[in-house]
Amino acid sequence: MTSKSDQSLSAYGPARSTVQEKPLTEDEVRKFDAYFRATMYLCLGMIYLKDNPLLREPLKKEHLKTRLLGHWGSDAGQSFTYIHFNRLIKKYDLDAIFISGPGHGAPAVLSNGYLEGTYSEVYPDKSEDVDGMRRFFKYFSFPGGIGSHATPETPGSLHEGGELGYSISHAFGTVFDHPNLITLTMVGDGEAETGPLATSWHSNKYLNPVTDGAVLPVLHLNGYKINNPTLLSRISHDELEMLFKGYGWEPFFVEGSEFDTMHQAMAGTLETCVKKIREYQKQARDSNKAFRPRWPMIVLRTPKGWTGPRKINGHYVEGFWRAHQVPITDVWEKPESLKLLEDWMRSYEPDKLFDESGKLVSELKELPPSGTRRMSANPVTNGGTIKRKLNLPDFREYGLKVHKAGAESAGSMAIFAQFLKETVARNMDQFRVMGPDETQSNKLSAIYEAGKKVWHAEHFEEDDDGGELTDTANGRVMEILSEHTCEGWLEGYVLSGRHGLFNSYEPFIHIVTSMVNQHCKWIEKCLEVPWRAKVASLNILLTSTVWRQDHNGFTHQDPGFLDVVVNKSPDVVRIYLPPDANCLLSTMDHALRSQNYVNVIVADKQDHLQFLPMPDAIEHCTKGIGIWKWASNDAGTEPDVVIASCGDVLTQEALAAVALLRDLVPDLKIRFVNVVDLFKLISPDEHPHGLNATEFRAIFTDDRPVVFNFHSYPWLIHRLTYQRAGAANLHVHGYREKGNIDTPLELAIRNGTDRFTIAIDAIDRVKGLGNKASGAREELLNRQITARNYAFHEGIDPDELRNWKWPF
Repeated sequence: MTSKSDQSLSAYGPARSTVQEKPLTEDEVRKFDAYFRATMYLCLGMIYLKDNPLLREPLKKEHLKTRLLGHWGSDAGQSFTYIHFNRLIKKYDLDAIFISGPGHGAPAVLSNGYLEGTYSEVYPDKSEDVDGMRRFFKYFSFPGGIGSHATPETPGSLHEGGELGYSISHAFGTVFDHPNLITLTMVGDGEAETGPLATSWHSNKYLNPVTDGAVLPVLHLNGYKINNPTLLSRISHDELEMLFKGYGWEPFFVEGSEFDTMHQAMAGTLETCVKKIREYQKQARDSNKAFRPRWPMIVLRTPKGWTGPRKINGHYVEGFWRAHQVPITDVWEKPESLKLLEDWMRSYEPDKLFDESGKLVSELKELPPSGTRRMSANPVTNGGTIKRKLNLPDFREYGLKVHKAGAESAGSMAIFAQFLKETVARNMDQFRVMGPDETQSNKLSAIYEAGKKVWHAEHFEEDDDGGELTDTANGRVMEILSEHTCEGWLEGYVLSGRHGLFNSYEPFIHIVTSMVNQHCKWIEKCLEVPWRAKVASLNILLTSTVWRQDHNGFTHQDPGFLDVVVNKSPDVVRIYLPPDANCLLSTMDHALRSQNYVNVIVADKQDHLQFLPMPDAIEHCTKGIGIWKWASNDAGTEPDVVIASCGDVLTQEALAAVALLRDLVPDLKIRFVNVVDLFKLISPDEHPHGLNATEFRAIFTDDRPVVFNFHSYPWLIHRLTYQRAGAANLHVHGYREKGNIDTPLELAIRNGTDRFTIAIDAIDRVKGLGNKASGAREELLNRQITARNYAFHEGIDPDELRNWKWPF
């Protein structure tokens, strides 16, 4: 290896490469260099030009975009890698896609898609001629056009690269259960400083060379972020090599700026890596025995803004942070800057690269692959086109027999796990369950009977005693203590045409709040792109919820993820809080069948009272909200008060409050309402699931007090319903950031969601009832105090409260 600690870390000079082979002929070097120049010319044109695309007249101000937007710095390294991998796709008939980690370098992706012809096929007005190129340039990062990142409008993209850190986890998601796929992944050296990216290098311990494809990461050391050097570009070769060997990779270095030698070095290095990947896969598949090789990865060091001017107005640009975005910013103000831009663009020799019509010359047009072998046209990047229907069992067969509402307790998650187990068994090549070391804790361990935990690191003898690890194709559960990596895997898996489920403790889903936000944005944009086929929904199951984190304490109590999801587009997000096991089964069946949504389902894992027989549960979940007549006593009359609930634990507390009131204030007419689909509360003008005004009024009335016991923060309900008639009558109880090591009832009392507080609030809200029910109110307070004292003395709640059942 030539990359040693005593060698310069400069990105300049002849190529310095681990691989010494020079596989290209002189003529091939000439052609690849010309193709590379063509992509660079297009990248620059996208940033600056709206007219005169091939400079067939002198460049003038009126040819420029008024507002100059885009990123130049990473384009050359990305395009350089892309075009040399194209040679190997043709030579070895590879099935490959490209992920741009520094997605702000979208010009590199777009220019290659345009030269391959894919862009013009998808957008016929951006044709491969002078007029088409003019429109191609103008509408980059332009109103009515496409964004400056690898957005959903970009053919060949399934990773936008706007928010950094997820390229490797997304890439691995694409290759799981895609045995022939190679995902070539550019990792920016700025992105490499993020926590999610740093952990995702460990994904190689989860890759099965028998049944999975391969990820070929290219760490692009161009040396700078927006205004700072990057860490990995400023450490020694020995450190860098040891870092990636420590991660379990075999690093190959390609460094320099001299075009001829760099073309040879990159061609030879990529070919060596592809050969190693194919060799490892052949070895594993011939023996049908998985092992963990040192998968290859590449460290590519080139100047930032490579191929641009080294200095402008006496200041460094190429090879420095000034190349990050628009390198020459004063072309409108200074004629000399306009001339500099023109000279720079002409240095790529566009007249030799494009024919009279404006199309790439024929000898270069032959270089990339054709059809769906083009990375810009690979159907994997439009995963809905290859998605197969999920083979789901009949969820009704797994339902709980409920003979009397609220009479028996059971674990909703454990019951759902039986359905999930069969789902896994029926879809062993297209369904995975992701989670950060919590599958068993979340009562889903029944799925191990169908698919074990993927594991390709070392095994110990004790792992056979309940470890549930496997290095075979039987592995369906993916666990790593990084919510970022789990979320990234699932997003990549779903976007490339498969199905899955992410299960997490409720409080720690916040770790991936921003990732989910970005996925919502991606799906929302996909809805606007006609050629994007629908993918399976991203399903997030939240359990170990706030109301049963009494033993872990305050740090584990946070239901606020729902507040974040509510902010997203109503075309994309759905939130469900099923009250019992049968409702959970019905909800999950619906979620797993759905497309192009982010479904968030909240259900606790502990045993709770069960309420609805399966037919009633299906009806209730189909409506999303309903009056539980069996829990109400207002039949044929107007209720005095409406008691509503949303969330399994707080539904039980609300029902207990109803029972207390019916016992202590028997003349009080109570209507009980349960909400499964949170968006039923919002106006249909704001969300397609919303009840219309008549429907809302029929359930909640116009003028009666509504005491609402809500799983999450109470103000979310006020936010959803503030436009409703009668919104002032809504009095919401929920988590108010009061927690400690508590008993379940003590935690509820702290936050005002316990049965006693709900019942007292109902008494206080009914006009004219206060004096008549003063004795009942006092009794409720006394019982609450007694319960708290018992909890503080014994450490548990009283038996009659812990084992409470619906009495009517």
